[in-house]
Amino acid sequence: MTIVKPRDIALAVGVAALWGVNFVVIRIGLDHFPPLLFNALRFGVAAVPAVFFVGRPRVPWRWILAVALALGVAKFSLLFAGMAAGMPAGLSSLVLQSQAVFTVLLAVLLLRERPGRRRLAGLAVAAVGVVVVGAGMGADLPGGAFALVIAAAVAWGVSNVATRRAGATDMLRFMVWVSALATPWLVVLSLLVDGPAADLAALRDVTPAAVFAVLFVAGAATLGGFAAWGHLISRYGASTIAPFAMLVPLFGIASAAVFLDERVRPTDVLGGLLVVGGVLAGLLSIPRVPRLTADR
Repeated sequence: MTIVKPRDIALAVGVAALWGVNFVVIRIGLDHFPPLLFNALRFGVAAVPAVFFVGRPRVPWRWILAVALALGVAKFSLLFAGMAAGMPAGLSSLVLQSQAVFTVLLAVLLLRERPGRRRLAGLAVAAVGVVVVGAGMGADLPGGAFALVIAAAVAWGVSNVATRRAGATDMLRFMVWVSALATPWLVVLSLLVDGPAADLAALRDVTPAAVFAVLFVAGAATLGGFAAWGHLISRYGASTIAPFAMLVPLFGIASAAVFLDERVRPTDVLGGLLVVGGVLAGLLSIPRVPRLTADR
């Protein structure tokens, strides 16, 4: 079983915290922009002007396009649409982490990765934590919005596996080109789904809070977060790193409670402990205790 170094564990937890807070910022952005326009702006700002300075990609174009479609177009469009349809920020951060299960399944089927028994057991415990939190929060859950976020989790799993296959060493460059390839698709989808009138109205009446939301999700969450995430996946494998994303709901629920006044339930605390315990139990190494033998 691959052992994750402590500094890389800290990096993975830091990315999870960043992405947790990002759900609050997404909520701010969706209060102003239509979902697909917001997503197009996110990846457009992440791509330009960086794409003119990072140089040509060092991985095959097919993998850049695969991640652009799975991550940029599918995952975030579905997530933003689900949140715009009524999924709370904290609950969205939780439901999306079912991606860990889809990632492991896809990594086993497509990449022939073989996660150890302890990692699988830890993932199962963390999944129980997700269910506990969801059971406490989901009484008034909009079914269609919930399905959109689950579909976003599947798309994220596909993206994790494609990122692993790409094998990029410069993940910042990789994510800039992913953003560049995703943007034209998203602009077209926004014009078709959101409509030109809605897009122009949102751009004409833009607010400072909306600008901050675009800059945060583009710079910090997209370029910074996914560059670090992709680096970890390329180093340790998709099935090893994906479970760290199950820490995102802890930060998502906490930040939503602080900034959006979303209520924290006892089941959130219990489920959160199970998520943390499951992730750490599956990923931390247990030192071997030497066997003592009697002197003869």
